[in-house]
Amino acid sequence: MIELTVAELADVTVLDLGASSWRRVDQAMVDLFGAGATGYLALSLVPVMFKDLLRIKDHARGTNYGLDAVRFPAPVPVGSEIRLAASITDPVWRDDGGVQYRLRLRIEIRGQDQPAAVGESIYLTYAG
Repeated sequence: MIELTVAELADVTVLDLGASSWRRVDQAMVDLFGAGATGYLALSLVPVMFKDLLRIKDHARGTNYGLDAVRFPAPVPVGSEIRLAASITDPVWRDDGGVQYRLRLRIEIRGQDQPAAVGESIYLTYAG
């Protein structure tokens, strides 16, 4: 896990965060999302897996601002394991004192070449 302050985050050009721990996708999880929605299920786990990769030491509040260019190249089979591989890009200070940054994400499926999802998630974070 990498630890940064909000100010250190703002100074990043590109920061490779590595990969999270593997998470098993079981039938109960899939049932909550319905048949054919395993890509969205995997995407919904990004915040959980992101916590394995980065801790912003002085984070007081923040939000997921949105998504860009998300694609689902491969389905997630029930019983498989997924993990998040990610990089931070394009951090900018906002007029309200927060830092907006992009999380370039790739949700990998253990033993498969094609990922479950690729894209970018945009976050805002504020020191406190």
